[in-house]
Formats: sequence, structure tokens, C-alpha cells
Amino acid sequence: MMVKRIGIDLGTTYTLVYLPKRGVVINEPSVVAVSIDDNKVLAVGNEAKDMLGRTPDTIIALKPLKEGVIADYRTTEAMIRYFINKTLGKVRIFRPEVMVAVPAGISSTERRAVIEATIAAGAKAAYIIKEPVAAAIGANIPISSATGHMVVDIGGGTSEMAVISLGGVVSSTSVRVGGNKLDLAILEYVRKKYGLVIGERTAEEMKIKVGSAMFLEDDSRIFMEINGRDGVSGLPKTIEVNSNDVTSAISGELEIILNTAKKILQQTPPELVADIIDKGIVLTGGTALLRNIDQLFSQAIGVSTYVADDPLLCVAKGTGIALDNLDSYKRSILATK
Repeated sequence: MMVKRIGIDLGTTYTLVYLPKRGVVINEPSVVAVSIDDNKVLAVGNEAKDMLGRTPDTIIALKPLKEGVIADYRTTEAMIRYFINKTLGKVRIFRPEVMVAVPAGISSTERRAVIEATIAAGAKAAYIIKEPVAAAIGANIPISSATGHMVVDIGGGTSEMAVISLGGVVSSTSVRVGGNKLDLAILEYVRKKYGLVIGERTAEEMKIKVGSAMFLEDDSRIFMEINGRDGVSGLPKTIEVNSNDVTSAISGELEIILNTAKKILQQTPPELVADIIDKGIVLTGGTALLRNIDQLFSQAIGVSTYVADDPLLCVAKGTGIALDNLDSYKRSILATK
């Protein structure tokens, strides 16, 4: 086949690019650095993320996607173009076909913006697929069977949930709470409890290194030192935090995600709920890597919950597989251009 096909998980925090037969070839932050003087894009991805919080007045490093949807059209287009060029090279004869995963709760206007940005970035055709469907495909769930499957994809900007049967979405919803909101909750908690001002990167590091969705016993808590600015004196300060600090900080945000998952089950036909009880709930997305989050779901909802293999890559893999098998997954694809 001369025409290349690319699957893109256009995430709020990270963008992943999948090439059929090669797998995930790019996994970079969804960040763009722009020069204020001439409005020129200076860097994208890893290079741009390194500039976050460290740029001079003439450069701004920004995240063009907010809560899973395009907040800045021009920089999103520049970012998609950068990822396509990095994957296939700037010089090519044929324009690629691109499938982009979007939040389940995206509006038609937001969906059109994604399609137009993808076409403007150099795609020959743009396909759209809902993130929980792509996540289910990437997690090797047989979505075409007459059995109900529930997937919860917890990303950076949104948490996507869907019950899928016979290749279609029976019920789905999207709540704009994800890894980024957890980071902000940790940041705020540290400021209030310890009087220490930290940045989002330090909060994210706390979540990854010592975070847990459930409180740990005293003898199994994990500790780490963090650096920041004293909220009173304004001088540098180092403190020790532990896993239960993170659990206390994020419990409110996790409660929102759990309540949304419960609502989905309440809207699902009884036969499919019976299937979900048998097969369990599958968690995907970067936040599914949080310690004990599967146990929290099992305990709160009363249904066995499992974390998919490589949860961070499931949506990207699903877009690539769906694009490579368009006829098989045509019921799952939202829109084309």
C-alpha cells in the first residue's frame, strides 16, 4: 500500500503516534513553544516541554489542548503537522490517512475542529474515533461480540467511559477530570498543608513516585523529598511527603471519576451489566498506572476491575488497528473527511 496510515492519540498531556506493523513510534508531550514577537512556532513535544516554566518573556510554552479538546487551533495544527512529519519525513509523495482519537463527550463543533486541523496539517483523509472505543480495541477487547464490555480510559485531561457491544457504544460519557486535575489537587494540598509552593511538574512527580489511590498502612507508605518555595518567606525549602499525602489530595477528584462510572452502569441494560460483572471493568490511560486504582474501583463499584497491558498505549494502538481494519470497525468510527 502506497498510502501511509497513522493513528494519533491526541491527548491533553501526551500525543502518541501509531504506525501499523511498527507500533507506537512517537510519545511526546502535547506542548508547543511559540515566539510572542512574530507568533512563530519554535519547538514542539519534548523540546517544548523542557521550556515550560523556564521561558523568557519573548517565548510562551503552551498546551494547545485543554480537557481533551482543541483550545488553540493554530498551535494544534502545527503540533499535528510536526508529528506527521517526524513520523513520515517532510518529503513524501502521498499524503497519509490519519485517524485521531477524541473524547467520548466531544461536541460536533469540536469534532469538526479536529478534522480540519488534521487535514490542514497534511492528511489526505481524517477519521475520528471515540477514545474509549479505541482504548478497548488497543486493550484487545473483542468489541464486535454480542457481549457487554466496559472500558474506563483515564487520561490527562478527561476520563472516558463506555459500555460497548456489537462494535457500537451502548452508553458513554466523558468527565473533564484526569491526571492534570490530580496534579493540581496535589499542588494545592501541599500549599495548604505544608505552606510550600510547588509547580505542576513536581506535583506530577509526586503522583508517579509515591501516589496511591487508596491509603497505605504506615509500614508500607512511600516517602520522597520535594523542593519548592516557602509560601511565607519566599525562600527555597525542602520537605518530605508520603503516599498518603497524595491519596488525601486526590480523593475528591477520584470520587468524581467513580461516580461517573456508576452512572454509566445505571444507564446500561441489565443483560450487559451481567456481562460486565462476569468480565470486569478494564482501565486504560496513563492514570490507570496509579497504585491501587483498580482496587479502588473494585471496592467502590463492586465489580472486578483490571488494568490493561500497557494502559498508556491502548488508545494509540486502537487507532492504528481500527485504521488498518476500517471495514471491521466502521460502526465505531464517528466521522470522516
